[in-house]
Amino acid sequence: MQNSNVHIEKTEILSDNWYTLKKITFNIQRKDGTTETQSREAYDRGNGAVILLYNTTTKNVVLTRQFRMPTYLNGNPSGMLIEACAGLLDNDNPEDCIKRETEEETGYKISKVEKVCEAYMSPGSVTEILHFFIAEYSNDMKVADGGGLEHEGENIEVLELSFEAALQMIDSGEIKDAKTIMLIQYIRLKGIL
Repeated sequence: MQNSNVHIEKTEILSDNWYTLKKITFNIQRKDGTTETQSREAYDRGNGAVILLYNTTTKNVVLTRQFRMPTYLNGNPSGMLIEACAGLLDNDNPEDCIKRETEEETGYKISKVEKVCEAYMSPGSVTEILHFFIAEYSNDMKVADGGGLEHEGENIEVLELSFEAALQMIDSGEIKDAKTIMLIQYIRLKGIL
């Protein structure tokens, strides 16, 4: 159901180089009944999925490390970011996407995932909804080295860490990625590890 208090007047494409950046001019009715014209920019990069792999026997989790230009531009001296495995849906359903991304990025072939939630990660400027998953893994599920797809420019390091080390890395600031922090805290709050 669309919000009857919002009327889009004009949409301009500012960039469609990587994904699509639009400028939207719209009228919105305020609580006092007056109407105001506003403009906002919205970046549409598609929806995505993220997963935290965990092992109840070893009490380990699988994370990744890769270069992220936006973090480099905003004060991350190396540009390297530790993250949970994630990717864009690319016209797949979220579950199929995250199984594919898990194998590409980490080398683990998983068949069963548990959906945790969906969330807008930066709703002031990005349209993306992120689908959050967790899954148990074991060493016998390792079918490849991982590291991502070379033709997509991915150069991903796979990290297997103790759950306690991952928690400490949040406290120390080594892990600063919101989706990763959310999934690690979910595992903690649910008492899974």
